[in-house]
Amino acid sequence: MPRDPAPTAARRAMSSLDSRIEAVTGHDVDTLWAHRDRDVLDAPHTGLVDRHRELVQAETGVTFYRTLLNRLSSGEFAIDAALFARIDRTVDQLRDAADVRDAAVRRVLAALEPIEAAASAASGPATEAISTADQAALLVIAGGAKLYEHLLTGRLAVTAASGTRIPYAELQRLVSGGLVSVDTSHPVHAGQPVSLTDAGRAALACRRPAAGGVQTAAARPGAWPSTSARRR
Repeated sequence: MPRDPAPTAARRAMSSLDSRIEAVTGHDVDTLWAHRDRDVLDAPHTGLVDRHRELVQAETGVTFYRTLLNRLSSGEFAIDAALFARIDRTVDQLRDAADVRDAAVRRVLAALEPIEAAASAASGPATEAISTADQAALLVIAGGAKLYEHLLTGRLAVTAASGTRIPYAELQRLVSGGLVSVDTSHPVHAGQPVSLTDAGRAALACRRPAAGGVQTAAARPGAWPSTSARRR
């Protein structure tokens, strides 16, 4: 009788808490995973994504052993002592995988519920979601950016590591909103580092989708998004 196949890692399976995570953050889980890999999330959302990845891995284990059990009981194999032994072993493995999954669910909930509570407390008439342009600016700055003064014209502008330029007026607006900070200990002609504040990371992680639920595609590196619809 062939040996049990080893579980294979899935790219990303669905979990039972995906909808709650997406509802409170305004992002799909794939986007959250990408933001985690770029280290642009604040500590609570980073912890949530890490726990969610553990849950997805645990869900994959449950799915594997459930599928194997279905195969063993499908009539494909001869009914003998060896089959009964495999079924007993698979049931035990499925039970263990379910226990691991349930523990992972509890860890996700422990990370998710404080974020839901904070979002509920913050939701009100004075709360505004960041715009698509603001989100793009924060993502660019998260990758590394500096404020420079042109030696000839004296004009100020932010240049990101990706080559994207952010208008100084946009930077001032983000600074006044407490979303980014500028390290003024460096001379501006040499470049003053610009970084996200904790509020900026939180705003980026909790951005709500625009009315209608349409997510705007991210601009290509080096291109600055317009707040108006792009002409085709």
